Order: sequence, then C-alpha cells, then structure tokens
Amino acid sequence: MTPELLVLAATAASIGFVHTLLGPDHYLPFIVMAKARGWSRKKALAITSICGLGHVASSVLLGMVGIGFGIAVGNLDAIESVRGDWAAWALMAFGVTYCAWGIKTAYKNKSHEHLHDHGDGTVHRHDHNHHGSHAHAHTSSSKVGITPWALFVIFVLGPCEPLIPILMYPAAEASWGGVLLVAAVFGLSTLVTMTAVVAVSLFGLGQISFAPLARFSHALAGGAVAISGSFIVFLGL
Repeated sequence: MTPELLVLAATAASIGFVHTLLGPDHYLPFIVMAKARGWSRKKALAITSICGLGHVASSVLLGMVGIGFGIAVGNLDAIESVRGDWAAWALMAFGVTYCAWGIKTAYKNKSHEHLHDHGDGTVHRHDHNHHGSHAHAHTSSSKVGITPWALFVIFVLGPCEPLIPILMYPAAEASWGGVLLVAAVFGLSTLVTMTAVVAVSLFGLGQISFAPLARFSHALAGGAVAISGSFIVFLGL
C-alpha cells in the first residue's frame, strides 16, 4: 500500500466517523422509532445496519460507475445533490405523516370513564380504552412492518457526500483496489458509528421512564424525524 493510499484510508475512516456523528439523520430516526415501536435492541441495530449499508452502497455504486465511464466528478456531485434533496424531503414527509398518524392514534387511545349500574343499586366507574387491546400490536419485535422499509428507501436515496469527490476519485488514481479500500473503510466507519450511537442512546433511554408520554410516543417519534429532515432541507446539515 502506497503512503498516499494509506493517508486516504485514514481520511476515509475519520470522515466516515465525523460525517455520521454530525448528521443526526444518520441515527435519530432509528432511536426514536425503536422506542416508539418497541423494537428490541437487536432489531433496532439490525435495521440501522441494513439502512446504513444501503446508504453507503448507493454512493459507492454511483462512484464506481462514474470512475468506470470517466464521468466528471462535478456531474456526479450534481447527481448526489439531487439525491440528497429527495432524501431530505422524503425523511421530513415521512416524519410529518408518522407524527399525524401518532396524534390520531393517541386521540383514539385516550382513556375515558364508564359508569356501571348494577341491579342491586351499586354504581362504579372505571377507565376504559376501546383500542387498548390492539393499539400496540404493530410494535411486536417479531414482525417487520412498513417503517423499516420506508427508512431503507430513504437512506438508499441519501448520498454520502464526501465519499466520491474526496475519497473515491483520488483513490482511482492509484488503482481499483484503492477505490474499494477507501470505500470499504468509509463504509465500515459509517456503519460502526451509526450502530454505536443507536446502541448507546437506546441503553441510556432504557434507564428513563417515559410512561406519562407513552400514548404520544408515535407522535413524538414522527416529530423528531420530521425535525431532523427539516434540518437537512432548510439548514443543509
């Protein structure tokens, strides 16, 4: 391995770490959805890993096509920019839609009192919820609903902005092996950072009781995802 390629590999690892850590959209959706939908830690990390892999692989594939066909890096940057806009708007739209559904679900699950008048003249009251028996059936950790697939599509759309211009194209001057090396290092760094942040966050949140907010968990999760998407759309984060 040449010194230049070694430097690129080290740069790939550091950029993958910093780029992921500074982008809450890389991990916040998985954290809040895992809490809202009752995913086990194993399931949450598996979904995070699969979405992260799709996120990196889409940019790697685009970069390799660009290098193979001699496409100017500026043209690929333009494609990545468009993909980034689509992904950001899709993430925000998903969050808003999920938040609206969560508010509707919370309203339906609002407890109310029932009075029972017995034949002997005794009257008692109790809280009742028409949806309590099945309101959280979709949170079963053994099922894969539409939410993980929606996140996967959004993350495949989302580009890894620094990967192609800063890492892959310079590595191509050495060899295809160099391109694969820096792509693999960047991808591994990104995936490890994503899963580590999700794992640590879920562990920390597991020590806190959110019982008073349980009815609004889906609405809050959707709101958090929408906010993370809006940060990208309006602030370019």
